[in-house]
Amino acid sequence: MAEQINGDSLLEMFIFETLQNTEQLEKIILETEKNGGFSDSTINEIFRIMHTLKGSSAMMSYSYISSLAHKAEDLFYYIRENPTVSYNCSRISDLILLCMDYINREIDKIKENNEVNFESPEEVIKEIENVLIEIIANRDNIPTNNIDEPSYNSFKVIFYFEEGCEMENIRSFSIIRDIQEYTKDVTYIPDNVIDNDDTALIIRQNGFAVSFRSDKSYSDLHSLFSRIPFIRDIDLTLIDIEKCTISDSPVKELQEVNSINKITKQQDNQVKTETHQSTSQSIISINVSKLDKLMNLMGEVVIAESMVVENPDLKGLQLQSFQREALQLHKIIVEMQDMVMSMRLVPLTTTFQKTHRIVRDMSKKLDKEVKLEFIGEETEVDKKIIEHLSDPLLHLVRNCIDHGLESEKERIEANKPPIGTITLEAFNAGSYVYILVKDDGKGINKTKVLEKAKKNNLLIKPESEMTDREICNLIFLPGFSTNEQVSEFSGRGVGMDVVMQSITSVGGSVSVDSIEGKGTTITMKIPLTVAIIDGMNIEVGRKHFTIPITAIKESFKPNKDNIICDTDGNEMIMVRGECYAIMKLYKQWDIETRISDLTDGILIMVEQEEKKRCIFADSLLGQQQVVVKSMPDYIRKTKIVEGISGCTLLGDGSISLILDAGWLINSEIKYKKEG
Repeated sequence: MAEQINGDSLLEMFIFETLQNTEQLEKIILETEKNGGFSDSTINEIFRIMHTLKGSSAMMSYSYISSLAHKAEDLFYYIRENPTVSYNCSRISDLILLCMDYINREIDKIKENNEVNFESPEEVIKEIENVLIEIIANRDNIPTNNIDEPSYNSFKVIFYFEEGCEMENIRSFSIIRDIQEYTKDVTYIPDNVIDNDDTALIIRQNGFAVSFRSDKSYSDLHSLFSRIPFIRDIDLTLIDIEKCTISDSPVKELQEVNSINKITKQQDNQVKTETHQSTSQSIISINVSKLDKLMNLMGEVVIAESMVVENPDLKGLQLQSFQREALQLHKIIVEMQDMVMSMRLVPLTTTFQKTHRIVRDMSKKLDKEVKLEFIGEETEVDKKIIEHLSDPLLHLVRNCIDHGLESEKERIEANKPPIGTITLEAFNAGSYVYILVKDDGKGINKTKVLEKAKKNNLLIKPESEMTDREICNLIFLPGFSTNEQVSEFSGRGVGMDVVMQSITSVGGSVSVDSIEGKGTTITMKIPLTVAIIDGMNIEVGRKHFTIPITAIKESFKPNKDNIICDTDGNEMIMVRGECYAIMKLYKQWDIETRISDLTDGILIMVEQEEKKRCIFADSLLGQQQVVVKSMPDYIRKTKIVEGISGCTLLGDGSISLILDAGWLINSEIKYKKEG
């Protein structure tokens, strides 16, 4: 287990930076494969990343990660220092991706405090060693000359960190560990960077000064230092131009360094108290838990405002001044709310980029050439929703390659380009984000889908009444799969229903459009945020419910002449020549109410993906912005919660249950058979 060098903040920074590095590594490898080989710059970049991973994981005492990164670093060091050697680029790319997968798995265990189950990277290390042995065996025969004893020069360097990078003292300690690998007699100021957290302020103000001796040239050292992460500027000075051997006594002190030491000691107390107006920064890192807390507090402000404005003690009073100030308060709260929400929004770029890897791996294994295109990847979505979106998106892309795209031979026979195309597109529309996954493959065989659905008794309506879209959407039913053989990627009857569940769990929806022989488009409609929504409050008996405004098409008092009954005796409503089913909430959940006649209550027409249904309630209480709170665990585990997506507090302090729009439209009306 890693030593707690500087508490949880250091561990969080280690995890964050490691994941950033592995993401960058994957991007480099995939780009390299497109270009057909490693360039000098990519070799240097991979070496730098592995060097950073080795140092940071060693500092945190994660020896398995450090040893693997060290071995990969050795491989790229040899390739970098011997540019004429020949090697298999594809094999090395596979190895580096294996390293990345291993590191990501171990980081997941670290985040879950599951470090006791660390697995050894011995197999991957052995494979890297084998590749390195092969490269050395194939190297060009270069004559070796007698090398004189190396001579050393004395240097001084001051590192200046980027603004906002935080924990400069820990980063300085990491730099020292790295420098000691290729220098001698290292001294540095401040010298107690690990034990004294206050040194971070000193380094932030004055830089981190290091003196050392090295046999490397000035330009080589400057190049090495320039690749250190989070370094804004480097002041490298050659102190002693006259060369000295390794046996010479080390440089004890440098006048310049001593002067810095005096300055830092004099300013130590001043740094703690001064406000550094000169160090302005445009971007800072914020822990997600703080944003969650801020969002919750913003929600409480919205509830408190509602309680004040709708206080029953104020009813009937003429309070023009109060109403004017309340309106101004509401404007400020709405602006604050928009700002807090925008802080949680993150672009889909990273989520989209993750699909590159699955496309690369599957196209190799299935021998299909695939081109991946992105449109609108800069579209922003709430971070909480992003977490629910990643796995479904990867599964849909996997499905496109496995089910949708034909082999090269089949595509040529169908007069299509030999390379299949998958397009990921995202755009905003109102309070929703639409994400489209499109392929130009063979499309969905609707006849085959219907046969499979009938065989498994999955049809919910007569075949003759089903539209093409409804037939295609059968693939989202649990246990549905048209693959006859179980493969590494599909045929197990799980997956698409999980995609549907993941998207609906955040208030979204999924639909499919497909043209046989042309391709398939899967559309995911997802709310921008699930924290605060505009809702319509309704009353059923003494119970309160809230329906999301985005799901409501209209509300109206039914006319007796427009009410009809089907063959089972269930009431339906005719609206502009269309007939709609009616769900009576008081019957659905056995709620006591005095209003049972349709003409005495109100009908709310809800709509989702071209499906409509009318909901019968006693009355409308009015529109209100509500804060969505999750149901308690002990309630969520019961069947009572079916159809409820959350709860909220109303202005009078009462609790309102938030109805799931998808459930309202698609669920079975339980009292239907009662006649």
